[in-house]
Amino acid sequence: MSIEGLKKVDVTTVNPDELVDIREVKINNRLKYPNQVYDFVEKIKNPYCYKYADYIVKIDFEDTTVTLTERLTELILKTANAG
Repeated sequence: MSIEGLKKVDVTTVNPDELVDIREVKINNRLKYPNQVYDFVEKIKNPYCYKYADYIVKIDFEDTTVTLTERLTELILKTANAG
């Protein structure tokens, strides 16, 4: 699916069984950036829509100059430092 397709996933119709629980995604700290980003996206399948336990999480970014890669890098660093 394209990036635009991933962004447009409708949380009211998405099959929760097809979503990845972000708690199960383990960041490989031995990889260097940007390989950590690629690894994360490969594991999470859709960085815009995923599960957290029984909740479906839908992420949308405001109109800004910050890129998805920069936001994902922030998330990966926070996740890696928390574990």
